[in-house]
Order: sequence, then structure tokens, then C-alpha cells
Amino acid sequence: MTSPLVVALARAGFDGAEIARRAALFDPVERVAGELGLVGGQVRRYHAPGRIEVFGKHTDYAGGRSLVCATEQAIAFVARPRDDGRIRIVDARLGQVREMAVDPDLEAARGDWGNYPATVVARLARDFGRPVEGIDLIFASDIPFAAGVSSSSALVVGIAWAMIDASGLDRVPAFRANLHTIEDLAGYFGAMENGRVFRGFAGGGGVGTMGGSQDQTAIVCARADQLAQFRFDPVILERAVRWPADHRFVVAASGVVAEKTAAALEHYNDLARMTAALRDVVAGDGEPGLTLGRLLIDGDGRLGPALNRLHGLDDRSWAERLERRLMQLTVECRTLIPAFRDAIDRGDWAAAGDWAAASFAAADYGLGNQIAETRALVSLAVEEGAVAASAFGAGFGGSVWAMVRQDRADHFTEAWRQRYRERFPERTGALFFATRPAPPLVAVAGRNPRDVFPESGIA
Repeated sequence: MTSPLVVALARAGFDGAEIARRAALFDPVERVAGELGLVGGQVRRYHAPGRIEVFGKHTDYAGGRSLVCATEQAIAFVARPRDDGRIRIVDARLGQVREMAVDPDLEAARGDWGNYPATVVARLARDFGRPVEGIDLIFASDIPFAAGVSSSSALVVGIAWAMIDASGLDRVPAFRANLHTIEDLAGYFGAMENGRVFRGFAGGGGVGTMGGSQDQTAIVCARADQLAQFRFDPVILERAVRWPADHRFVVAASGVVAEKTAAALEHYNDLARMTAALRDVVAGDGEPGLTLGRLLIDGDGRLGPALNRLHGLDDRSWAERLERRLMQLTVECRTLIPAFRDAIDRGDWAAAGDWAAASFAAADYGLGNQIAETRALVSLAVEEGAVAASAFGAGFGGSVWAMVRQDRADHFTEAWRQRYRERFPERTGALFFATRPAPPLVAVAGRNPRDVFPESGIA
């Protein structure tokens, strides 16, 4: 007899071999759930994926655009409501437990994974008050941690959706007044993580990063076997393109932790502060309501005057940094993303490789967020025959994706791994895995976001 979990995964778009791997991810979660007595009709299960930022390096919080997909690798959750106003969250593999009250004044402990559930709980309690119920939640993940594949955002989204589903928050008037589409939901999850205002919901808190909503959008709105192009602030689906069935992504997590804490957090947030400063430079004295991305993507003729203003700044070092960031953001959003997307659409692999190389070079120069390991992974991938390769995520560590033919994926992965280990033997934590563009968040014995929200469609 086929289990409901297998049926749900198949309906979502996973294939046979991957269904078995996804179902196996739930095994340790189910074991712990049984030990804790989480059984019965109220138990719900969710599968929240990681994401690949194919293109769109530091573009989302600027209101720019990105090209993204979900990964097959994910976090598996088992959840059951509780009536005492408390949250208990268990990492099934590590045996670690975090407990907290549903409290709008709950303070997150930075530097600990409990920061993420605490941020979710406090935000939902502030935004919706008493309708938010307690919950028991058990999870296990096969997303590489702090590697730029959005393990933290998958945790945030999975916890948030489990609580929304358990409490029926989508039926609360405040929810309906502020969230109308699945893209709105993704934007709200982004605001939850970065602490920003979202429509009628006040900001505050957040996990400590001045990020956007790209990761949450991919996790909630991705399409199986497609790359999706989104605009941000607000989230708008611009276009989707079919992924070639005879190709795979192979992802290399460099082994250099990209966790947004300490120095890495400061580097990341410095780029966000530069972006905020550039918005004022590009807008000049007008258009206070427009994001930097909208100004650059939709506004011909703004780049020249902005560069002139930068050239007039007294602090030349600051001006040069701003100019590099401005050019990277402009070329990524206006040229590279549409060009790569169209190359994939027409099967022009040579052009796809060239555009990916240009995106990586722009990030290295304009963002200054690449390191020796990610540069080596990109060059080694191309030498081993990848169609295209680029780094992704916040940078200062993290991962590189490579697009390869499916019939070469295993051989490529092993060769890429071996050459990287020869170059960087100290990076013992490096991980290599293959994926295709995967389905978004999947619910079993619960509701999928698309069961609740319509998709707004192509803009």
C-alpha cells in the first residue's frame, strides 16, 4: 500500500528515485515523533526545500530580479498543535531541543539555531496575537548547513507555515487583508526573517541579516523542472523557463561556512547598506517610493546621472565601492539574467556558459564577496566540462552550482570533488550533490500554500 507521504511527493513532481530519498529523510523524524507521542489525526508533515540562486547575486533586497529554483534536498518536518501556548522544536538528528512560549516579546539568541524559530514565533505573535497556537515540531535536514543553499530560510519557512497551518491563521482578518497571493506569502516570510515592515504588519526583530525575500520565494513559489524569474518588493513572477530534462545541477558546498554571524554578517550587511545608499544616489531628489532595482531596471537614462553624482563624492574609496556595486546590480538585473534565461530556453549552452561566467566575474568585482575556494570551484567545474558554473548565496564562503549533462553527472561530481580536495585538502567539510529544479514546499496531511493562496501569474 502506497503511503500518503509517497503519494504527496509524487503529486508534487518528484521522480521515483528521489521519492525514496525524500521519504527516507522523514525516517528519523518519524522515529522521534513516535518516541514523543506525536501521533494521531492532528499530525502534519512538510517538506521545505533549499534553493539555488542561479542568477541574482544580492539583488532581491534592492528590489531587483533573480532567477531561482528549489533543490531536492530539504528539511522534513512533523508537527502537531498543542494547547498550552508553547513551542517545542526538536532536531531529530542532533537530538537538540529548543522550547519557548508564544510571546511577542520573545528574544532570539543570535548565534544559535534557536534564533530562527524564536524569530518566527515572536513575529507571528506580534502580527496575529491570540490565534497563534503552540506546536510540537520535529525536523531533519539534508541541506548543507551555512553553505548558501538556504538551510536557515527553509527552517524559517517550514516552521512558519506549520504554525500558520496549525492555527488556521489564513482565516484571520489581518492575514487576509495583507496576504492575497502565494507571492505575498513569500514576501511576508522574507520580512519575517529580515525584520522589515510588511504592509500592515510592523517590523522589528528578524534573525540579524538585512536580506530580502529571494530565498523564501524560491522555497514557496518554485516550479518543478523550471527556473523562475522573480522581481522583488513586491514579489512578482516575471517568467519561468523549462529546465532541460537531460541536464542536472551539481552543487559544491565549499566547506567555508557562510553562516551570517560575526564577520560574515557584517560583510553581508555592509552590502545591504551600500545598496540603500545607492538608492538615494540613483533617485536623486525624486521618486522616494521606488526601489533601487525598479529605478535601474525600468528607468533608462538614470545610470549616467547616478555615476556623475558618485564621481562628485569627496570620499573616493566609498564612491568607487558604490560604483562597482551599482554596475554589478545593473548588469545582473538588466542584461545577464534575461540573457541566461533565454539561452536556456533555446538550448544555447555556449551562450549560457558565457553569461554565467560574466555573472560570476561581476560579483567578484562588484560585490567583493568571492574567496579562493569559490573561484577555484568555478574554474574547475568549467575545466571538467560543465556547461556553466557560478557561485551563489551571500558569498564570503558558500557554494557553487554547475550545469552538467545528466549522463555525465556522476563522473563529473567525482572528478570535481577530487580536484577540489587536491587544491584545498583542509576543506574537509566540502559537500557535493546533484539536484534538478525541484518542487516547492510540500505538505502531507496538511495544506500546501497553493491550497490556500492563488498564484498571481506571469507579470
